[in-house]
Amino acid sequence: MDYNTTREGLNIKEYGRNVQKLVQYALTIEDREKRTAFAKLIVQIMGTLNPQANNAGDFRHKLWDHLYVISEYQLDVDGPYPPPSKEDIEAKAPKLEYQKNNIRYKVYGSNMEKIIAKAIEFEEGPEKEALIKTIANHLKKSYLNWNRDSVNDDLIFEHLEVLSDGKLKVEDRSMLASTNDILARTRKKKPMKSQSKGSKGKGSKSSNNKKWKKRY
Repeated sequence: MDYNTTREGLNIKEYGRNVQKLVQYALTIEDREKRTAFAKLIVQIMGTLNPQANNAGDFRHKLWDHLYVISEYQLDVDGPYPPPSKEDIEAKAPKLEYQKNNIRYKVYGSNMEKIIAKAIEFEEGPEKEALIKTIANHLKKSYLNWNRDSVNDDLIFEHLEVLSDGKLKVEDRSMLASTNDILARTRKKKPMKSQSKGSKGKGSKSSNNKKWKKRY
């Protein structure tokens, strides 16, 4: 009995063992023209067995590359594409490094630190004061998204000072919106839940039927 565990491993499993046997047979064909014609036939079979390859940009090029891989890069034919090298096919993609942003307060995110860095560059004046006010209120809003109970305004100003390395000075400590106002605006932005189909509202069919029964 011939079991899969005792058979030779498949180079590309998607095409199955029969395709691999066809490729191995192609390697034994001495006549180059016949070997090339047989290779083209194998590629047609591979395209039928692996239709998802049709979604690739140049699926026929991909099929020919797979043919060479299955032959372990030994197939010598006059194909429409140059045979790929083993190094190119088996080369591993470079490992992506994680961003090494040292976010001081994750509740505010890295983008807020970039905004604060830009605000530092503004010239002193009403425009910079308005920007600082907007930033401070956004910090408070972000903090309340993380902690719904409350937040001490002094803590927000302390965080702003740390994030700006002490370069953004707050003269008016009453610039922050109240916690209740921020939470109220947040609740208003949430979409209202639609009334369920089975609810018995004012003009619902069930309530109209009750009124009709009382009349008669």
